[in-house]
Amino acid sequence: MNVERDTSSTTYELASVGARFIALIIDSIILLIVSVFIGLCVLTLIPSDSFATVFGLALNIGYNWYFIARRGGQTPGKSAMGIQVIKTDGSAITDTDGLIRAIGSYVSSIPLLLGFIWAFFDANNQTWHDKMANTYVIIDPKRRTVTL
Repeated sequence: MNVERDTSSTTYELASVGARFIALIIDSIILLIVSVFIGLCVLTLIPSDSFATVFGLALNIGYNWYFIARRGGQTPGKSAMGIQVIKTDGSAITDTDGLIRAIGSYVSSIPLLLGFIWAFFDANNQTWHDKMANTYVIIDPKRRTVTL
């Protein structure tokens, strides 16, 4: 499906739900490796389940915020899949947008992943956190790749 930005006549091709899922798996593996490495270093000094939970949440939110808001809308997983996040109106993604989207992904996952499943039925393949942050996930126009 194609989406037209409000600010110009530029048209983007929406990323498939499959490509988004594979990007999520790649990012999850990266986060797992980083968590284990940092966990071995830090959590041995502060052995606390609540600290580990807060650390895991902060790492996940920080990772997603940083790459979406500060690195052109692409986490490493999205970059590997040739997809990126853009604002629905074509403007730049702000720090606030990145935080809303990162925190919103937890809202999407809490009720049995319904916020993610929503993308299968949404006309624009948007998850709940895409709707919260007013974003689309598109095929990167600079890197046209085959997506699932």
